[in-house]
Amino acid sequence: MKSYLNEVPLFVDTIRQIREIVIVNIILIGQIPAPTFQEEDRAAFLLDRMAEFQVDECSTDSYGNPFGIIRGTSPGKPPIFVVAHLDTILDKDADHNFTVTENSIAGPGILDNSTSVGVLASLPEIFRRTGLCFESDIVLAGVIQSIGKGNLGGIRHLVKTWPGPVRGAVCLESGELGRLNYYSDGMIRCEVESNIPRADGWGHKFKPNAILTLNEIINEILKMPLPQRPRARVIIGKILGGYKHGIIAQNANLGFEIQSKSDKMVKKIFSDIKDIVNGYSHEYEVDLKLRVISSQKAARLKYNHPLVKSVVAVMKKLNLKPTSEPSESELSVFLSRNIPAVTLGITHGNNFHHKNAMIEIEPMFRGIAQILGVLMAIDRGACDE
Repeated sequence: MKSYLNEVPLFVDTIRQIREIVIVNIILIGQIPAPTFQEEDRAAFLLDRMAEFQVDECSTDSYGNPFGIIRGTSPGKPPIFVVAHLDTILDKDADHNFTVTENSIAGPGILDNSTSVGVLASLPEIFRRTGLCFESDIVLAGVIQSIGKGNLGGIRHLVKTWPGPVRGAVCLESGELGRLNYYSDGMIRCEVESNIPRADGWGHKFKPNAILTLNEIINEILKMPLPQRPRARVIIGKILGGYKHGIIAQNANLGFEIQSKSDKMVKKIFSDIKDIVNGYSHEYEVDLKLRVISSQKAARLKYNHPLVKSVVAVMKKLNLKPTSEPSESELSVFLSRNIPAVTLGITHGNNFHHKNAMIEIEPMFRGIAQILGVLMAIDRGACDE
């Protein structure tokens, strides 16, 4: 244990020496549009990039997930997965140009999740430069259809159809450096669509208002008694509607998410909100539709699990302070199938989800070094309990 931990800080300088390779991969991948359900171009580029770095095997599964395999020295050991989602929240016609300075990279999607995909593409060369080899095969996978309505479809398919057991997994997110996610809450993400039937002619000036109808639903949700144990909450995330100031809104949409450590509590809250929506639909004579966008089950590792303890040790060796909270990433899929996994952040940044998102370059080298340390820990048995 101590010997490999002492190696981890030494990786930082080696990684820094190939910063141009990592930065180029981040930029080339990040400037390829990849909205959810339209990731084909980015997937193809990632596959080509891994082939250029001479991984032992490159392929795409039947769902469209690109992956590369670096063969280990012990064919009998299950593989270790390193995954990053390819899709972003940006439209295909959005400006994807990046700005690079000595200390930072700025541009839309850089924090979600182009930096991670660029690092994923760079790992074969990083392994080569650091002299790392593993007993297990290392599977580098860029997964599609992850965020929003994608509902983690890519990783669900990849893990479900993988031929054989998986030893452990590391999920990569661009930020924030120091994050250590090892558990996922139960979650249901929903949208309520409010539509007011159009009347003949100009219509009635005091007809129902789609926005105000959703406001009544929000008020009812806020009145709901939510338990502290098991902890549960409803997050009102977005509302959109209306045409202009002087016209009653005929259409509006509400987005919210139910979260709890208890799957049973998530389902109960969803049922209660469904009754609220149906009730207001009849009372206000408004067409209200409640749709489930995505969901996940609660799953976790314990804090004293060898993998979690190993990650904490690696972070402390790199002078990083671990910060833990629930994660909605690919982590939940691995944990729900009893595959030990963690989600790690690569660097610091700001303006998450905005067009002027930015990452810092220098912290990224420690972020990559922590990935190497965690892979070494898994390869030495941290997931083999």
